[in-house]
Formats: sequence, C-alpha cells, structure tokens
Amino acid sequence: MVDIIVKRKFTVIGKMGEGLATEGSVWIPPLWKEANSKFAEISNLAKLNSDGSIVGIWGAMSDVDGKFERWRNEGKYLAGCEVLDDAEAPHGWVKWIIPSFKYVVVKCNLDSYKETFNHIMEDYLPSNSHILAGAVQEFYDPKDNNGELSLFFPIEKI
Repeated sequence: MVDIIVKRKFTVIGKMGEGLATEGSVWIPPLWKEANSKFAEISNLAKLNSDGSIVGIWGAMSDVDGKFERWRNEGKYLAGCEVLDDAEAPHGWVKWIIPSFKYVVVKCNLDSYKETFNHIMEDYLPSNSHILAGAVQEFYDPKDNNGELSLFFPIEKI
C-alpha cells in the first residue's frame, strides 16, 4: 500500500557516514552499530509520542553537498533518532534538519527493500506523474518489531 503524506521539517541526530552509493551495504551497517551501541548518549533528546514512546528512528540520506538531493555516485547517510528541533548534538554526533516535503510512503522489509525501491522509482512515480524531488529517507517505527521500515520518497519540496 502506498500513502502520500506531508511531513514538515524535522530534526535527526545520529552517526553520519559518506560513501559510494554502490557500496552502501558496506559502509552503512557500521553506522547503525555505532548509533545503537551509543544510543544512551542521545536518548534524552529523542522526540516522544504522547504515550512516551520514541517518535522514530531514521536512516536519513542526503547528497554529499548536504542539500537533501538524491544520491548520485556518492551519498551521505545518518543513522539516528528524531529529536526536538532545538536539540544540540553531543560530541561525536551529527544533527540534520530535513526540509519539509510531500512524500510517497511505502512499507517494506530488508528482504523486499531493493524490489520495493525499484518498483516505486521505475513504475509508481512515473505512472503517477511524480518525479523524485530529493533523497529517499528510511523510517523505522520503534513499535514495529517485525523488521518493517517505511521508505519516504520525496515528490515535492514544501
């Protein structure tokens, strides 16, 4: 199922890396390992839902110039947590403010990630007269324990 939502600018603090797009499977997992192992350093900054649970964990992406354009040969990736906008990143952490976009959102898991990503890019967006307006973002809902994530495909900068 595909949803279209508007998400206003939001802030993520996490562990950042940069590398070749074709080698993401090599340089991105260590970012998650470091972020997860040191999460206690930023847990007090996490944005919370009304029930006290963390709003979300993001695999945020940007072009190498930090303009949140889509990746070309290289990209930047931030493995982190959504935080309050005025939060300060502790030493060793990086803060990104991701601009407001209208997104096409679709759920997948790690096994279906590539197939889902390609389907949206090659079939769904063109057949619905959408073009990608920036870098795709990965959202992990802390309440989902079944390995699901949502891919946020920006189709319009707000």
